[in-house]
Parts: sequence; C-alpha cells; structure tokens
Amino acid sequence: MKRILYIMLCTALFTGCSEDFTDLAPISNRNEADFYNTAEDFEAAVTASYAGLQSTGVYGRGYWTMFEMRSDNTDQGPDATGLARQYTEINAFTEDALNEQVTSAWSESYRVIANCNVILDRIPNVELDAALSDQLAGEALFIRSLMYYHLAIGFGNIPLQLTPFVAGDELTQVDETTVLQQLVTDLTTAEQGLPVSYSGSEVGKATKGAAATLLAKVLLTLGENSAAETVLRRIIANYGYELVPNYSDLWGVSNENNVESIFEVQYISGGIGQGSLFTNDFSPSTDLQTGSGFGRNRPTQSMMDAYEDGDLRYDVSMAATYENLEGETVEQLHVKKYQSDLAIENDSDINFVVFRYADVLLMLAEALGETSESYDLINEVRNRAGLADIDASSPGTFEEKLLQERRVELAFENHRWADLKRFNAIDKVIDAEDFITGTREYFYIPQREMDINPNFVQN
Repeated sequence: MKRILYIMLCTALFTGCSEDFTDLAPISNRNEADFYNTAEDFEAAVTASYAGLQSTGVYGRGYWTMFEMRSDNTDQGPDATGLARQYTEINAFTEDALNEQVTSAWSESYRVIANCNVILDRIPNVELDAALSDQLAGEALFIRSLMYYHLAIGFGNIPLQLTPFVAGDELTQVDETTVLQQLVTDLTTAEQGLPVSYSGSEVGKATKGAAATLLAKVLLTLGENSAAETVLRRIIANYGYELVPNYSDLWGVSNENNVESIFEVQYISGGIGQGSLFTNDFSPSTDLQTGSGFGRNRPTQSMMDAYEDGDLRYDVSMAATYENLEGETVEQLHVKKYQSDLAIENDSDINFVVFRYADVLLMLAEALGETSESYDLINEVRNRAGLADIDASSPGTFEEKLLQERRVELAFENHRWADLKRFNAIDKVIDAEDFITGTREYFYIPQREMDINPNFVQN
C-alpha cells in the first residue's frame, strides 16, 4: 500500500485546492470530463483519498489534538507560546472558533469527503468489473465514513453532504445522531463490497474488518448494543484477526500491518512529503539525532498513574524520563509508541494505527454489558499485559473497569475523547483536572465556516 501511494501520488492528480473546503467542491487538477473513465482513474482517485488521511488536519495532527489532548490522557506541557498556545487552549477548553488546529481538522476532513463524493457519484456510470467497482466504492464509503465519524464526535452539528457540491447548493447542519445513522447504512454497504484481506503491495487498504469495526463503534455510540454485538462477533469469527503475543510487537516500522492491525494510515518516509510528524511532535526536545522534538501530546500525570504495577504496556507506551544527547537523564513525560529513527525532520515512516483487534474485544465486552464473557474478553487483553484477571467482585462498576482498560490499552490512539462521550464520563473525568473550570461536549464550528454559511448555528 505504501508503494501504491508513492507511485500514484507522484502523478499529482489531486493537488488542487478549494477556497471553501466545506463547499465540498471536488478537488482535482484534471479535467473531469477526461477523468473517472477507467479502473485506473478510480484507483488513483481512491489512493488520493487515502493520502488525505495523512494530512496534518486529519491523522497527522488534528485528530490527536482533538481526541487525545482534549481528554485527560495528554496535554501540551509547559510551553504555551506560539503554536503551542493553540494546543494549550484545546486542552483547557478555552479555545475559540478561530483556533487553527480545529479549523484545519474541519477543512481537511471535508477535503477528503469531497474526493470520496466524486468517486461515489461517478463510479455507477462507468463500466467496470463488478467486484472491483464494489471494492472501490467500499473503500470510498469507508474513508468518507471515517471522516464523518470524527466530525460528528468532534462538532456534532455538521453538514452531511453525500454528493458532489454544485454551485448554488445550500449546506444545512444535521445533528450527530443523523450523521451516525447515515454511517450505519454506508458502512454496511462498504463491508459487503470490500475484501477480507489483501496481499502484496495492496496490504493496508480498507477491508471488511475495517468497515465492520467502524460500524460497531458507530452502533455503540448510537446505543444499539445488540446490533453492535452482531457485527463484533462477525469480525471475531470471520476476519482472521488475533492479538499479537507481546504488546511491544505492535509498534515500530517492522511491526506495521500485523495480524492485530485492522486499519492503519500509511506513511512513507524518504523526503517525498508523505512522512509522519509523530516522532518529532511527541519526542522530548533534545531526544533526537535529527531535527527537533517538540514534546507535544505529553502524557498527563493522571495517564501515568492509570497503569497498574507490572503493566507491560507502560514502558512500551510512555516514559517519565529520557536521556538527552549529552547523556543527562531528564524528567519529562512523553509518548513512546511512535518513536523511529529519522533521516529527515518530520519525515517518519511510522504509520498511525486507527483500529486493532484489542479494541474489537473490548467493544464486544461493552456491547454485552457485565457478564462472565465480558470479563473473559477484558482479561484476554489484560493477560497479554501481564495483569491478573478481574471480575464482578473487583472494585468499581463494570463501566469504570472497562473504561479504565480501554484507556491504558488504547492510550494515544485517538479513542479517549470518544470513549468519554460514549460512557457519559466527560464531566466526571475531566472536571477532576485542577486547571479546567468547565467542559464542552463539542468544539466550536470554525468561524470561517460560520462566515461562509450564515445559516449555520454555532455550537
């Protein structure tokens, strides 16, 4: 998949820009009358949509800012000047509608949606092999759904545009539930059209398991636990995933797209503009041989304290100290999951893992509620981490125990904010942070969008 991204993106099919991203105009510098006519055209267009997931407003930076730093998992650290001020405000719920990180997440998510809308609009009108047509449509539906899921969780009241934007269209907002209900339809169709797996250079593309995992997450968010259970059992029974034996074997370039991985955003190093920022963003300031470490997305003390003694996930996921280039031991909490050896600053080959099988097991426990099977599922995840079983007699409610397990298992993987919302735990958890005086369920809609669309209602 990384090789496909590189080859197709070198053709620069989708480098044009729309002045009004939320207008959802198709982004292409090709004459559309001459494009979308062959299988190769659609494959290139889908590849460009995958590439959109790499962008700084999406998985590159925007999503971890909105869904990890917003939560109790991470913060910006002591630096609150310049660019860092925007992160500090997001963490403290003091950002406004002009915050550039939130605006970038909105704009670049809709840019990906615009590309997917064109693909889905054009593909029924071109004669393609039926299986390939279903697969390409399934990939576009999955990618579009992934964007809409994050927009719905982050902003709530958003435009739900499912066709290419036409000049004169009036965009209207719909609520989070309406968006999620549409995703149930789209992801059901996507799962049907996608393959179970790929081989060779196509590994990394969306699969049945990827669509089904997002579908299950959407159903849980809607409170449709029985339907989610059905989907999750299908993933477990039919799609061939399993936990890797050691938690440490999930991370690093050599472990990408492993048997536990369900979907990853693929990044490519080598100075071609497709490398990830994670190593530089998350590393302490003097911890790198190449480039600067910015110490962003810093684990909180609360996150550090969440790990039980003996939890093998701690040393893999984060650290409290590091040795700087002068050999001095320095105290600073930092994320370790995305470390890599860099030849060029901000050009890591490290992928971002969006979904993996441990999440599926924990979601099934959530769908079932407190049962012996649910504890078996939780304990399967805990045992890999070197921890003893828990059961109904263990301290805390079932929801508290499950939310705790999700926190430490999936730390720094962009699940925490959505989990806190789904478990109705935002106020209970976030209000415990000393510096936060109040919380909000949604981000402000970017002011630029409010200005362009005067009918929008601000959160």
